[in-house]
Amino acid sequence: VLAETKKAAKSVMQAFYVMDDDGTNILLQEFIKESAGEDLRVFIVGGKVVASMKRKGLDGDFRSNIHQGGEGSIVKLTDEEKRVAQKAAKSMGLAIAGVDLMRSDHGPLVLEVNSSPGFAIEKVTGRNVGAKIVEYVEQNAKKTSRRDRIGA
Repeated sequence: VLAETKKAAKSVMQAFYVMDDDGTNILLQEFIKESAGEDLRVFIVGGKVVASMKRKGLDGDFRSNIHQGGEGSIVKLTDEEKRVAQKAAKSMGLAIAGVDLMRSDHGPLVLEVNSSPGFAIEKVTGRNVGAKIVEYVEQNAKKTSRRDRIGA
């Protein structure tokens, strides 16, 4: 829910609290006006950026998820955006992750780190992310199997 004023936010929160019988948690997030309903999805595999896309919500919707009707396009990330996405995945202990960023006047901001990101990014970018994941798993399975044989 987008609340455009403090008064509207207070009303929305009060409505949620009235409906709250089961201890549902509420997450509040600052609205970043300059992002203009766009965000970036950065796909990380083994600590490396393997694909990225810009997502934009349709008809002025502030949510840009592809499965909610958003549109994706190819985007070139800045070095800072790459570093932030890689650090976010690493901080969550994820070798494979979809990191959602927003461009702001204060630099890239992390929205979310997904441990099971969707593959819409493949269609948008033409990158075979699935193959990158398989390569990563195969390389790391071989390392594990060698350590097991030598008793490490």
